[in-house]
Amino acid sequence: MKPLMILGSLVGFLIGAGFSLAGNCPWPTVLWRACMGALLAGMLARWWGRIWVEGLQSAIENRRNPRPTLKSETKPAVKS
Repeated sequence: MKPLMILGSLVGFLIGAGFSLAGNCPWPTVLWRACMGALLAGMLARWWGRIWVEGLQSAIENRRNPRPTLKSETKPAVKS
């Protein structure tokens, strides 16, 4: 999970800095926005990673223990 959060933070920092530099902001503003982008993207990556791992574990568990299938007995249609 840590590598995913680090990757998210790095991407958020680069996006925040890139957009700030594209907007011709002063350097303190660029650094501030880049840090906020890193924080938000890191938290988002951690949340998404947790959801992804839980879904993966659930899929593995369902594959190991499949639910018994219910066979419904169908009666032939009655012709009138």
